[in-house]
Amino acid sequence: MTLKRSLVPQSVYRRQLAARLKELREAAGHTLSEVAQQIEVNQGSLSRIENGERGTTPVLVRALLDCYGVRDPALRDDVLDLVRADKEQQKPWWRKYSTVLTATRYDGYLALESGAVSMSNYQPMLVPGLLQTEEYARAVISQMRMELTPPKVEALVKVRMQRQNDRLGGERPAKLWAILDEAVLRRSIGSPAVVRDQMQKLLTAGEQPNITVQLLPFSLGAHPGLYGPFVILAFPEPTPNLVWLENPKNSVYLEAAADVENYTEVFEHLRACALGPSETSTRIRQIIEELQ
Repeated sequence: MTLKRSLVPQSVYRRQLAARLKELREAAGHTLSEVAQQIEVNQGSLSRIENGERGTTPVLVRALLDCYGVRDPALRDDVLDLVRADKEQQKPWWRKYSTVLTATRYDGYLALESGAVSMSNYQPMLVPGLLQTEEYARAVISQMRMELTPPKVEALVKVRMQRQNDRLGGERPAKLWAILDEAVLRRSIGSPAVVRDQMQKLLTAGEQPNITVQLLPFSLGAHPGLYGPFVILAFPEPTPNLVWLENPKNSVYLEAAADVENYTEVFEHLRACALGPSETSTRIRQIIEELQ
């Protein structure tokens, strides 16, 4: 299993750029050491660029393209566009909240989520952040992050609401497929009114064309999702999918093909076992009636 504990790549564009530069270097038959000597750049820096661990500049990329014998203007422009796009994504809207995001590498997840075209999210304990109401989010954050001051809690609530607007709204909304364990709906978080409003938001969200909500009933018993929550992020081609696992102090991502395939199989299994969207809506309405 490939388990990366370093900060995640800062953008989808950087991941694409890293793969493209490595591909061009190998096609030219050069080693990193040879390239470093030829263009007089530190070999370690080139390695980090190819691994997606750091960004670069148009000047350096032009030198690399010259070294690799890339003369096609269209190809050169495509690669340079990735450099510029990566730099633009280094100025995200959430940067002003960095003091409350970096503790759990939440900022790294936001960078990845901002470039995803779809998210497959399994949650056994909580409503996914992209589907939470403001009051539900406030109750969750204040209880799970007890070290935070009220202003910092509010900052994270604002981030969560902005994520919803950015990723699920607009002209090109991302697709979200959320599978929730029934325990999510049975857990009392906040007042009964907060819970009812949250259930109603799930119903409304499930009616959106880009959002699917399914419920795993208690009657299912044991299943592979009992290991814990996860999110599979899918990106535009040719960027490969990855899996995000959130932990209290050291959230990580998995990008090895075998790991992504394993979680994808688990998600597909859960999707097959879960109640269909319409049955899920019926169950949610039943729970709302119970809360009256």
